[in-house]
Amino acid sequence: MSQIETGMFIARCRKEKGMTQAQLAEKLNITDRAVSKWETGKCMPDSSIMLELCKILDVTVNELFSGDRVEMDDYEEKVSANLIQLKRRDENNMNKNALISIIYTVTLFIGMIVSCICDFAISGTMTWSLITLSSIFITWIVSFPVILLGKKGILVAMITFSILIIPFIYILSILINVNKIFSIGAVILLITLVFMWIVYFLYCRLKKRKLLATGITFLFAIPFILLINVTLSIMIREPAIDIWDILSVFILLIIAVAFVIGDYARKRGYAR
Repeated sequence: MSQIETGMFIARCRKEKGMTQAQLAEKLNITDRAVSKWETGKCMPDSSIMLELCKILDVTVNELFSGDRVEMDDYEEKVSANLIQLKRRDENNMNKNALISIIYTVTLFIGMIVSCICDFAISGTMTWSLITLSSIFITWIVSFPVILLGKKGILVAMITFSILIIPFIYILSILINVNKIFSIGAVILLITLVFMWIVYFLYCRLKKRKLLATGITFLFAIPFILLINVTLSIMIREPAIDIWDILSVFILLIIAVAFVIGDYARKRGYAR
């Protein structure tokens, strides 16, 4: 199984069907740039659209992986070979991710040790290094699933972050001895977590139209910024909105419109 051979096979089947890259992309509700990457062997089709792609090109998944038409006499042999190749590729990816995870963990651990040594050497006790240790530890717990599992670890990381961030802010307020860090930070973080999960489900729903998802995200950011400002205004008795907030909203609106227009242009084939 070769990405280049599969890509060439996709291109050949597409041309046999009399379709352009843009037309195939429109049928799959993706960008023609993605189709171009398949056909040049830069990446493989996502598993979520592979069956639909095979149906459009009138090929089997096994033929797609093989990069050629498969005769019935060779069918079982090709299936076995492709399964072995897929398993080997998954194992190589896991081994690579595991190595990166180990390096990442060791690097953070060294950072923790250096912080403790510097703090003890300067003050003779553990003071600011406790803040560093807790921050690095939370960072490691949240980011480790993504580094080890890639995209599959994003949900785990988000769940972990949602569970641990409030207790972390509480511990931070104790270490710094400033109660307002928790009372104000917890409220702001709850609003942020709601926004974060809305964005996550938005990208899951529109995973084939990332430009549109990004545009909607920037639009959603506007009411959340205003909500945070109003909340802070109530809690710290400061003006809710100033000129910089208005400027930020205006910039977010422009960016959101630009992404939505970009998605529309790409979907209509006006842009790649």
